[in-house]
Amino acid sequence: MDNANELKEALDFLSPSALTYDEWILVGMGLKEAGLPVEAWEQWSARDGGRYHKGECAKKWASFHGGGGSPVTASSIFQLAYSSGWRGPAGHALDWNDDISAGTNHTDGQLVDPRWVEAHDLALPEQWDPVDQLRRYLQALFEPDEYVAYVTESFMAADRRRPAKGSWTRTAGQLITELDACGGDLGKVVGDCDPEVGAWICFNPVDGTGRKDANITAYRYALVECDNMELGKQQAIIKQLELPCAALVYSGGKSVHAIVKVDAPDYAEYRKRVDYLYSACQKNGLTIDQQNRNPSRLSRMPGILRGDKRQVLLETNFGKSCWDEWVDWLEAETDDLPDTENLAADWEHLPPLADPLIFGVLRKGHKMLLAGPSKAGKSFALIELCIAIAEGKPWLGQFSCAQGKVLYINLELDRASCLHRFKDVYTAMGLPPEHLKNIDIWNLRGASVPMDKLAPKLIRRAQKKGYMAVVLDPIYKVITGDENSADQMAKFCNQFDLVCRALDCAVIYCHHHSKGAQGGKRSMDRASGSGVFARDPDALIDMTELELTEDILKQETNTAICEACVEQLRIHAPAVLADAFPDDLLSAVAALKLCRDHLPSTCYDALQRSLEAVRANVKQRTTWRLDGTLREFPKFEPKNLWFRYPIHVEDTVGVLKDLQAESEMQPFQRGNKKRGEKTKETYAAQKADKKAALLNAFHACNMDGAVTVDDMAEYLGISRRTVERRVKEHDKLTLENGNIKLAEKGE
Repeated sequence: MDNANELKEALDFLSPSALTYDEWILVGMGLKEAGLPVEAWEQWSARDGGRYHKGECAKKWASFHGGGGSPVTASSIFQLAYSSGWRGPAGHALDWNDDISAGTNHTDGQLVDPRWVEAHDLALPEQWDPVDQLRRYLQALFEPDEYVAYVTESFMAADRRRPAKGSWTRTAGQLITELDACGGDLGKVVGDCDPEVGAWICFNPVDGTGRKDANITAYRYALVECDNMELGKQQAIIKQLELPCAALVYSGGKSVHAIVKVDAPDYAEYRKRVDYLYSACQKNGLTIDQQNRNPSRLSRMPGILRGDKRQVLLETNFGKSCWDEWVDWLEAETDDLPDTENLAADWEHLPPLADPLIFGVLRKGHKMLLAGPSKAGKSFALIELCIAIAEGKPWLGQFSCAQGKVLYINLELDRASCLHRFKDVYTAMGLPPEHLKNIDIWNLRGASVPMDKLAPKLIRRAQKKGYMAVVLDPIYKVITGDENSADQMAKFCNQFDLVCRALDCAVIYCHHHSKGAQGGKRSMDRASGSGVFARDPDALIDMTELELTEDILKQETNTAICEACVEQLRIHAPAVLADAFPDDLLSAVAALKLCRDHLPSTCYDALQRSLEAVRANVKQRTTWRLDGTLREFPKFEPKNLWFRYPIHVEDTVGVLKDLQAESEMQPFQRGNKKRGEKTKETYAAQKADKKAALLNAFHACNMDGAVTVDDMAEYLGISRRTVERRVKEHDKLTLENGNIKLAEKGE
């Protein structure tokens, strides 16, 4: 394989004892996929003497068949090594499909680069005094009245000698007294041990009845052990990390044991502190043996022979004085937040503001949230935005956009549906696809990951693409944590900032409204989840549905029928269309009469059949009010839109401006609406709608300056008496001898 050397280096860095069973299996599968022999896995696994069983690797190896849609590759081994603190060989480049754990320049808790650590020489004592070794160890770790558990005997298990039950009935004070009186014979105090195996000691005090976790009386220390690095480097990193060590012991084998002060008040806190400690060590290149987490874990007893080596107490009480001091120091040292700035220094030379991406709404490099209820066409609106940016055209017919490249991350649709949707929207917008190369689509349906995992992958793929905007649709697919938790949503939203900074582009995303009625809520309060979520973006665009009246729907139907008629006349009778009166083309009655009189009968019959689909399409239309909460620009006037599948169309006529959205209704109005009651406000709005519809109907039916009551009744689908009553109440219409006319000015 091409990266065999890199893979060997990564494998050498990983300690099998620090991995879970599943991770161990993953390594084996990755090695087989990479073309390495089973012996490579066998030799590496043998480093974990506690869990290694001869022949198990070969048995598992035979069950690895590879293939499938997502086979485990060498990339998985690299990922494990990176997450353990490995920084990779010089010049190593990740493949397109490699997993990565970070893609940014921040330290994320890293203080030490193990590649640049100079190894220390172990300070082994020139004069060997076993009794003094153990005495100083006991004095450093225990109070005189605390019981100490230790093991000097062993037994054979799974081809390896393991520690026996041991002793725990004497205090540190008693042991020190006996050491002082033993005449240099350590065996008189702790008993003789097998020099090939050595001896062990529990670094936390016990209750004098056993050495299990339940017997621990003080959660004072944790063990840090790494056995996949040269001894001098282990010691050097422990020193550079300023670990608050009570003792440092050379094991007589492949590691030094750092007995670290964690000073936890209870077991629950002990677990948290050990997790923090191990994570910090991992980030800085020490691959910790995960089996050492227990407070009753045994470490190596100093002053004991182990084979031809000595278990040596190298040093006591170094590094930071206590746990709290060390944590404060570490977080201060790894703090990658920017420095403070003095305003006076920049007052006369302010940095330039980012250029607008959506003029009057959003700047380049900022964030925008599009919020709305289901079926508002949010995804279509975002696709319209992608096209508007790619082509340098206005969005929704109202907001001018800078032209540039955009990435659309599709998290919801299958690939075919997504691509068809883009083409449908292009067609409906009437735009020639002249800049399709400005639009990239990343289809992640079924493959999406939480945003904290997606962000670095996105950054790596998009780093050199020059995107002006990244659009995520929808974000509920990648939300990390509880949507209603302010803390968790703050962390989630920070991922968008990470992408903005790394790619120097805008991040645009959509989300749904919260459940329940939205009336009376501010736009920023209607988006689902924590308030942090809605308040985080630089621009929040909110969509609320308008309540359509029957009169407006009838007018829309009239307009749609007229458009269908004009299209047929344009194709089959262009001369008639050119000579027609403009008013005839605004009335469905008149336009259909023109078609009936001048189109071939087959064409007219086809038109009649198509009008059912036209009417059905109108019934499916919805209306929306667009409102904005902006950080960088003044608030714009609310915009009214038709959603005419698959695009949103601006209401240029103004027929929607008097309609109320649920969000604009007072609570008592919403309650009355539910009960079918009419308030003064809703009655006035309905009356205004009826007056507008009546006037529109008059213009639609007007042929020769006069419209009959019957014409209006037929057009509106209401009775003659209703038409007469509404005309009498109208300030711009008058009724004379069964004819309806425009009222003269001054009447």
